[in-house]
Amino acid sequence: MPLSTASAVTLTYAIGYPIGALAVAEMTPMAVLVLRFGFAAIILASWALVARAAWPRGAQFGHVIVAGLLIQAVQFCCLYEALLLGAPAVLCAVVIAMNPVMTAILATLFLREPLGRLRIVALVLGVVAVLAACARRLMGMHGVDPVMLLLVLGLLGLSAGGVYQQRFCAGVDFRTMSAVQNSVAFIPAVAFAMLTPFAVHDPGRAAAAIAGMVLLNATLAVSIYLRAISIHGAAAVAMLFAIIPAAAAVLSWLMLGQRPDVGVAIGLLVGGVACWLNSSAAKRHRAEKVSAEPELRPVARGMVSCSASD
Repeated sequence: MPLSTASAVTLTYAIGYPIGALAVAEMTPMAVLVLRFGFAAIILASWALVARAAWPRGAQFGHVIVAGLLIQAVQFCCLYEALLLGAPAVLCAVVIAMNPVMTAILATLFLREPLGRLRIVALVLGVVAVLAACARRLMGMHGVDPVMLLLVLGLLGLSAGGVYQQRFCAGVDFRTMSAVQNSVAFIPAVAFAMLTPFAVHDPGRAAAAIAGMVLLNATLAVSIYLRAISIHGAAAVAMLFAIIPAAAAVLSWLMLGQRPDVGVAIGLLVGGVACWLNSSAAKRHRAEKVSAEPELRPVARGMVSCSASD
């Protein structure tokens, strides 16, 4: 993957965490999500209409809705509530970056994909990374930490939605898929916004944060990410999850003044190794699968040559 593509994917994804923290600091989380999902749906739907992209229909449309509720609604509702409760942006990035590892586990359970030793090691390291990043909070809590419950639930929503999308939404145009998913996530966001208190502390800063979130993260990041997968493959793009949290940590330090503690630094390092191992295991599995396929083309060519000589 060219450095320009890798940098674009990493930056647009990583900046979503500090921008999200800025938006939640100036406006209640569900109101932020109403604007995020609403504007992103309008932009992506307009893009899909201009490009004349094919829209999902029938049962496939229902599958896209289910994937959207998991990937968009569950992930971001939990993530933004965790930010409201004081979760540092880099902590959110470390936990959510375990998505490739968690996805591998869910794919093993539901898609019957082999796990292998490398992915088992990646899973163990992923758990260690999350525990290290959360060590300070866990030691300071005398009970269950709601922030960690929200982040883990958000991670499960993202990973389960990805597996579901892989199983049932193959071949759907990414523009129409993203438009539908943001549209369906808009509904629970509105419902939660109506049931929770509403507050805007600084309209100007809130508007700027939401605009950056919609343009850079909700539309541009998703588009570049899916485009990179189509060109360079999922394994190469998944490798970027090893450095996205570190980029988010630097951006959070510059934008929010949030310096990562020792535990988070360890989590960044171990989590990066876990994502790298998972990506290496996926690449090895695909290579073994290709080499194990029966060589049908040479046989077919031999049959053609024999019939020609007869």
